[in-house]
Amino acid sequence: MGLWERIARVFRAGTGAAIDKMEDPEIILQQTIRDMRDRVPELNNAVAQVMATERLLVKNQENLEKQIVDLDSKIKAAIKLGRDDIAAAYIGQLQQAQIDLERTKLQLEQARVTSQQALHARDSYIAHLKSRTNEAMQLISVAKQAKLQEQLAQTMGSFSLGDDSTTFNEMRDKIDRKLAEAEAKLQLGSGSVDSQMIDIEREAMNLQLEDKLAQYKRQLGLPAAGETKQISDGSPS
Repeated sequence: MGLWERIARVFRAGTGAAIDKMEDPEIILQQTIRDMRDRVPELNNAVAQVMATERLLVKNQENLEKQIVDLDSKIKAAIKLGRDDIAAAYIGQLQQAQIDLERTKLQLEQARVTSQQALHARDSYIAHLKSRTNEAMQLISVAKQAKLQEQLAQTMGSFSLGDDSTTFNEMRDKIDRKLAEAEAKLQLGSGSVDSQMIDIEREAMNLQLEDKLAQYKRQLGLPAAGETKQISDGSPS
């Protein structure tokens, strides 16, 4: 591939990418629907002209039929009056009117076919326009959803998770520290009560041991702690 061809390919690619970015599906679809709707008045005007031609031919046919009837009456009246010359002139007009009537009938038949075709084409276009409008509305809705999702993705992608993570970690450490301090205080408080109870239990046990020891000493005739020994000599006091 030559240098210029490569340059041209790069230019086309860049131009195509730029056009793709500029093309908004919603705007383009709306403009397409507007262009299609703008054609409806033109179609209606064309159909109206065809139908007007048909009506003119109908009126022309009616006039020719009346003219033929009128000429026929005039021919008969001229013959009765012995005016063959006038009758011959009316006969010439009658023949031309009959020719015009046949030609008008053919034109009217063709005009009726054309009117039906024009109406059918107009109705088909209207139905096509409605279908395309509904399709465009659905595509526009999808395009809007896609745009919203793209904006959401860009917003999510722009979030800085580092700052949030640091904040959460700091708050978590602070809460854990407060919890540890509270548990330590609770443990110290309960430990103080427990130690006092242990001291009381130990003192009570010592008292029980001293009472038991005093009982043994009394049984053996020995003085207990804090008592003086009384010697009995058997003489009455």
